[in-house]
Amino acid sequence: MLKVDSTYLKAGRGQTSYIDVMGSTGDLPETRRKPRFLCLHGFRTSGEIMREQLAAKWPDQILSRLDLFFPDAPFPAAGKSEVDGIFPPPYYEWYQYDKDFMVYPNLDKAFARVEELMIEHGPFDGLMGFSQGAILSVALAGLQCKGLALTTVPKVRWLVIMGGAMFKAPEVAERVYPSKIDCASLHFIGEKDFLRRNGEKLLEWFDDPVVVRHAKGHTVPRLDEDESIERVAEFLRKIEDELAPGDAKIAINASEEGICAS
Repeated sequence: MLKVDSTYLKAGRGQTSYIDVMGSTGDLPETRRKPRFLCLHGFRTSGEIMREQLAAKWPDQILSRLDLFFPDAPFPAAGKSEVDGIFPPPYYEWYQYDKDFMVYPNLDKAFARVEELMIEHGPFDGLMGFSQGAILSVALAGLQCKGLALTTVPKVRWLVIMGGAMFKAPEVAERVYPSKIDCASLHFIGEKDFLRRNGEKLLEWFDDPVVVRHAKGHTVPRLDEDESIERVAEFLRKIEDELAPGDAKIAINASEEGICAS
């Protein structure tokens, strides 16, 4: 049975939760730390909701190999949440958008808030995001490549994207996305996800993205098939191989390393 121990810390307007899964760490050597991911939840949900979803849907053999941190977005939900009645409030959103998904109020504030969280609670090796959190994660990795965001924190080396997509507004896309994003990436794409086509397009921005497909829609995916579990486990093995024993620091200024193509 999956055992989850949550510790809550004050972060901004909401609460922040850690996930600490007790159990076997698989083939991860005891002298090597777990990769740390900052987890960005979906639109009008919360860090605690994302934590609960992963705890319920991902097996111990995967979660036990990760150090995950779940903050709340900076803005209280400005409307009804799709998870109302499934998960209790409060609900939060990272930024807002118009009906055509072309205008994004408070987007720059969302970028700034994530950097604050990485400074306050890092260092982090990567970003994990679902839906709006996934869109934000990819955008931040792209901006960091260009030296336009996350300039005071270590390079984002790995991305885990669930139900991801790209910004539609041309002026935002041109600003955010380089020709390639130099991060190893794992993408979950649902066959019935209304963002599936956009999520497929997103793959073009990465070299050798790892893709796990599932039959569901726009949801945090359930990881319960041997093939998908093995694909995720292999992605984690590659991360573990790159993390030196006791490694806790990475170059602070990503732009110094020439990490992406502009």
